[in-house]
Amino acid sequence: MNIAETFHIVPDFDTDAGRWQAVVDRDARADGAFFFAVRTTGVFCRPSCASRAPRRENVEFFQTTDAAAEAGYRPCKRCQPTGLPRELAIVERACKVLDADPQRRLTLAQLSDAVHVSPFHLQRLFSRIVGVSPRQYQAARRAGVLREALQHGRDVTRATNDAGFGSPSRLYDAVPAELGMTPSAYKRRGAGSTVRYTTADTPLGVVLVAATDKGICKIAFGDDGRALIDQLAVEFAMAERIEDATRLEPFVAQVLAYVQGTRERFDLPLDIGATAFQGRVWEALRNIPYGQTRTYSEIAEALGAPRAVRAVANACASNPVALAIPCHRVIGKDGAITGYRWGVTRKEALLDTERAQRDAKS
Repeated sequence: MNIAETFHIVPDFDTDAGRWQAVVDRDARADGAFFFAVRTTGVFCRPSCASRAPRRENVEFFQTTDAAAEAGYRPCKRCQPTGLPRELAIVERACKVLDADPQRRLTLAQLSDAVHVSPFHLQRLFSRIVGVSPRQYQAARRAGVLREALQHGRDVTRATNDAGFGSPSRLYDAVPAELGMTPSAYKRRGAGSTVRYTTADTPLGVVLVAATDKGICKIAFGDDGRALIDQLAVEFAMAERIEDATRLEPFVAQVLAYVQGTRERFDLPLDIGATAFQGRVWEALRNIPYGQTRTYSEIAEALGAPRAVRAVANACASNPVALAIPCHRVIGKDGAITGYRWGVTRKEALLDTERAQRDAKS
């Protein structure tokens, strides 16, 4: 064990001097934090590469493998820097530690000690692969425990303790973004709140639009208006639900204009809950230009989490507001139009309308 490990000194991988020392030491803790390339061989490697040590004057450093490749270097066949087996193993160990006891609050230093890598390296690696930081991951897991406890009828105080929140005040500050409402309101399925709704016929079938006093909480398509209303009743079982076509008419008008191809953007206040990762995915979806598409892989890469394709797909599938968050613009890697919460036929129709409007203006 070296001195840094003995006294928990955090390695410096932000300076060239610190990076060079990591290369000299073949420090595996630096893997993923940066990559080094050798001008005389045209190869780039991980810091821990067991190949013969290069001369310092022939070395340059890169933050990512893409940057090294763009500079003209090819990956080392020995350490395979473009692969992620070791990095994935580290993150999987970290997730297992966090999943083992969601109620326990671990600092980054404690978590890094548990998986035997530096805090700096773990923070960067975890965020790159999972898409959220270890702290955000823990918060989402605690919210999941809280949600499950409330759904099983436990009182808020007991659910608070089960989920590992230190105090009721901290709970109420931290959780509404995860649940979409306060814990007490969630337990009562919206009791004490008012949800106004209406349905309307569109070229894509029946649309239901629902809103709280804060904004739109649901836009859903179906073949049967009664079935959509019944589903709303399940989701907001204890809320006061009022059919109010007059108040929601401006919002419905935007939906109709969009479906008919006469509107490209929405001006709708939203009242929806999201985990940290869902929020990032939904924001990425809203940034896809009208008439264009992205693959699930491209969204994951844009978020800096190329391995989180399945998580991106799940976030798209959990979108509660059709069109306002355009999850229909995400397609399969092979271009296939699959996986839409409100039916593939509707997804195809939306994309066809957008492409036609885009082409008409070009």
